[in-house]
Amino acid sequence: MKGRQAFFCRAFLALALAAPNIAIAAPTIDALWVDPTDLASRELFYGPGGRDLVPPSDVSYRFESMETSGHSDGYEVRDPDDRKWKVKVGDEVSSEIAASRILWAIGYHQPVLHYVARWKLTGGPKATAEPGRFRLESDHAKDGKWSWEDNPFVDSQAFRGLLVVNLLLNNWDLEPDNNRIYRSQRAQGAAPRLYVVQDLGASFAKTKRPVGGRNDIDGFESQGFVKGLAAGRVEFDYHGPHQSLFANLTPRDVVWACRLVARLSDRQLTDAFRAAGYGEDVQRRYVRKLREKVDEGLALAPGAGEAK
Repeated sequence: MKGRQAFFCRAFLALALAAPNIAIAAPTIDALWVDPTDLASRELFYGPGGRDLVPPSDVSYRFESMETSGHSDGYEVRDPDDRKWKVKVGDEVSSEIAASRILWAIGYHQPVLHYVARWKLTGGPKATAEPGRFRLESDHAKDGKWSWEDNPFVDSQAFRGLLVVNLLLNNWDLEPDNNRIYRSQRAQGAAPRLYVVQDLGASFAKTKRPVGGRNDIDGFESQGFVKGLAAGRVEFDYHGPHQSLFANLTPRDVVWACRLVARLSDRQLTDAFRAAGYGEDVQRRYVRKLREKVDEGLALAPGAGEAK
C-alpha cells in the first residue's frame, strides 16, 4: 500500500512540475458567504438542514469514540439511521448553537447543529448522557483548516463583516483550529469547498485575556461594543486575544454587519436562543443586549445621528 501511495505522489509531483503554469482557481466569495435574500423567512429554531435533520431524542446512539482534546469533552456517535454525529457536552453547548444559528441566518455557512437535552448512549462510558450539542458529520467531508490572517477573502466585505459579527457575539476563541473547509453533500449549487467557522462555543460571555468566558449572560451584558473612532478605524470594547484582527475595521464594516443582524426579527433571534436550550428570561436578555450592540454599530452610519 505504501508503495502505491508513493507512486501516486511521484506522479502528481511530476505533473505539477511539467505544467507549472496551470492555475488553480481561487474560491469565490460564495465559499464563505451567500447573500441571504430569504433572511426574513429563515427558521432559526431548526437552522440549516431544517426539521428533517433534527437528531431524535427517543433512540439510542451507538458510541464510536471519545473526544477529549478540546475545552469540552464529547463523543462520536451514530444514530439508528447510521448518521454520524459529534456530540459536545459542557459549558459551550448552548452558546455554540445560538452563535451558529445567527451566523447561518445572515449568510455564513454553518454545519447542522442541535441541542439535545436527553439522549441515550450505548456501548460507551455512560448509559444516559448529559445535554449535548449534536453536530452532523455524515453530510460533509473535512478538507483542512483555514486561517483568519491568511485566506482568500481577507479583503472582502463579507470577511470583514464576519469579524464584526464575532465581536457582536463576543466570540474570542479565533484560533485556526476552529475553522474548517467543508466539502458539503447537502449544498446544491454552492461552492465545492465551504469555509466554515466551525467552533463558536467561546461566545456570549465577557471577553478577557488570555481566556475569556463562555455562555455567561451576566458577563455578556456587562460589556459594550463600540468605544469610539481613531484615525478612521473603530475602537471596540473587546478585551480578548487576537486583537490585531480587529485593528483595521472601519465604520463601513461595522454598519454592513450590523445591518444584516438588524434584519432578523425578535422572533428569529429568540428562536436562535430557544434552539440552544436557554430559558425564556435568558433568551430575552440575550436578544435585548444583542439589539443594543447592533444599535451601537448602526450609529456609525453616515448621518445616523442627524435629526430628521
